[in-house]
Amino acid sequence: MLTGTTTQGDEPRRSAAPHAAQTVALADTARELPSFAEQFVSSPRGARLARRLAVRRMEEWGHAPASDASCTVALVVGELAANAVQHGRVPGRDFGLRLVLDAAAGLVRIEVADAASAVRPPTAPPSSYPEGESGRGLLLVDVLAVRWGSEPRRLVGKTVWAEVPIEPSTVV
Repeated sequence: MLTGTTTQGDEPRRSAAPHAAQTVALADTARELPSFAEQFVSSPRGARLARRLAVRRMEEWGHAPASDASCTVALVVGELAANAVQHGRVPGRDFGLRLVLDAAAGLVRIEVADAASAVRPPTAPPSSYPEGESGRGLLLVDVLAVRWGSEPRRLVGKTVWAEVPIEPSTVV
């Protein structure tokens, strides 16, 4: 079960600026979809907090922490946030997380934005090497997501996104 509590100093950084990532409409751009967006310190601790808060948001949207939907979202958020911290970190810049729930389409869109525009994820999932200690994160994202990709951000950096299927919520 992917749950946890935050400790003092674990709270995400709040940004007054709107999320700069361009988004692809999930099902219907005319209606407003439930969403969550936060900025996090670009560190392993920030990546862990992003994953925890994603699980908490999924619970608020009616998906228990132990549900397939919540665990899938947590795993994808964890992989994309870890990649943003490891490969997309620019000193002094945070990374952003945005979740958008489209219950009608049965999808959650996960967007992780970082400040490094030069380092882009591969267009296809990398091949896995049995002896390697890393390099399988995007393979997991490719298996769990309906689709995923990346796009440049307007001012600086990139957004890596994934859309994962979810079962209907237990909350009406």
